[in-house]
Amino acid sequence: MAKKQNSNSPDAARSGYQIPGSAAGKQIEAWQTQMIAVADRFNREYRGEAFELPEEVEAMPIFQERVAGTLQAKTFSPFWDVAKPQKNQRCLDIGCGVSFLIYPWRDWDAFFYGQEICDFARESLNARGPQLNSKLFKGVAKGAAHQLNYEVGQFDLAIATGFSCYYSIDYWEGVLAEVKRVLKPGGIFVFDAIDSTLPLAENWAILETYLGTEVFLEPLSAWEKLIKAAGGKVVKKKTGELFQLYRVGF
Repeated sequence: MAKKQNSNSPDAARSGYQIPGSAAGKQIEAWQTQMIAVADRFNREYRGEAFELPEEVEAMPIFQERVAGTLQAKTFSPFWDVAKPQKNQRCLDIGCGVSFLIYPWRDWDAFFYGQEICDFARESLNARGPQLNSKLFKGVAKGAAHQLNYEVGQFDLAIATGFSCYYSIDYWEGVLAEVKRVLKPGGIFVFDAIDSTLPLAENWAILETYLGTEVFLEPLSAWEKLIKAAGGKVVKKKTGELFQLYRVGF
């Protein structure tokens, strides 16, 4: 079932190795478990593999919407509504999936960089992206959001939408620190978080958990507190049917 997570975080290391017997090591191990589950679920989804679900889950109206293809529109966050990529901007899409193939990056004429833990999406995008536009497509690195494989101050815009809910809010302290590091002064960060007060939230979280990706529900006030603690300022919001979209400046 969906969890409501305590926002008080331990001191967590940003490195990828575990510290045996320490609180930080246990926290990193939990994050790694979550990453494996997320990568596995979306590898299966991109490959078109079937998910075996209990009959009572398949009977839920939200599952029927998923089968009919109408659910995606309700759970989608159009990041360009709060921060449209501009010509010649360097943009980093974290957890990008196949973004460059389905969004109008060529119309925006912005340089696309990605980072992704799902091998199928990353390999597909690296294979097809240069064919669409070798000038704008700068490749997708493999890696998690808390360890961005890019230089200090490299980007004008960073985007992380659609996956905040799959990790505890403690994890996002490290993500925000990394995003701040790779953004230029005055750069923009766009991300989304579930509004747990919306009617769709609980049933969607239940469905996602059965699909293999446990969902952590947090009040939006906790996310906004986290942004402020990281030195960020929310400059624009947009509420959808499931997620609230944020434009953040550092």
